[in-house]
Amino acid sequence: MAVIIFNIFLILFSLLPHFVFSYTFTRLNVTGPDSTAFDSHGQGPYTGIADGRIVKYQGPNIGFQDYAFDTPNRSKAVCDGNTDPTLANVCGRPLPIGFLRSTGQLFIGDTYLGLFVAGTNGRLARSIATGAEGVPFRQLDGLDIDQLSSTVFFTDASAIYNLSEYKVSVATNDSTGRLLKYDPKTQNITVLLKNLIGPAGVAVSVGAKYLLFTEFTGRRIQKYWLKGPKANTSEVLLTLPGYPDNIKRTPLGDTFWIAVNVQQSLGQNNVPTAVKIDGLGKILRNISLSQEYNSTLISEVHEPVVGTLYIGSIFANFLGVVKNF
Repeated sequence: MAVIIFNIFLILFSLLPHFVFSYTFTRLNVTGPDSTAFDSHGQGPYTGIADGRIVKYQGPNIGFQDYAFDTPNRSKAVCDGNTDPTLANVCGRPLPIGFLRSTGQLFIGDTYLGLFVAGTNGRLARSIATGAEGVPFRQLDGLDIDQLSSTVFFTDASAIYNLSEYKVSVATNDSTGRLLKYDPKTQNITVLLKNLIGPAGVAVSVGAKYLLFTEFTGRRIQKYWLKGPKANTSEVLLTLPGYPDNIKRTPLGDTFWIAVNVQQSLGQNNVPTAVKIDGLGKILRNISLSQEYNSTLISEVHEPVVGTLYIGSIFANFLGVVKNF
């Protein structure tokens, strides 16, 4: 009966408004791009890749070039092109990134090593924190910045399992994840929520009234209120028939794109899907990306300018660009 109900859910999900069957797709060659960011001049995308570098796209004639890294002893000879997770302490593995536009600083969540910040010229990033409240970070996964207050919001998916163990984390329904914030003015890290089920992406609303964050393992979106009578409380906004990863606000305001991997259980046939919602949890768009990604897990759908989506995936050897959707 559970399988029948789930299949009905998938059918209904596939018939949501504005489903499109075609789009223009471009591949930008780079390995394991989890997320993307653009600087205050609109240049980029910048992305963290599998061998530990943050790289910047310089156009079709040049491609991606090195911008920053977060391990002081990183060796290009050892690390460049190497995707071995056992080398993370030497090479790094940046996942979520975001620019504080007022300063030009790039904040980096290295999934294995902690929170970092790079200056306006990139190069070696400075470590901010490797843990909070005495608990080391094990799997930094999502990051967004309130550009008004400069506050950096981020998630740590697990206090037990690192990225290479994410399947075990999902299988055991690990609920040791946390939502946190970093205040660059006071340099304090604050834990906002604990006992989360695989928290992944985070996105701040216009005016920082609230933020939305995903729980990958929990298959849901939560709203955390930052201001108003509900401040410092959270509520489940939406439950999805799959695993949601990063969430990004659109340039038009309080609507958001989510990278959702639609499957009954991790390891089964996956339908990588771009889902757009509003701040009330209403689904506005639903775009299957299986034509380009097959059953590969996607990690982010980002629309930095209207009409262009950047699709991240730590398992793909390209960054996808979708237009005419």
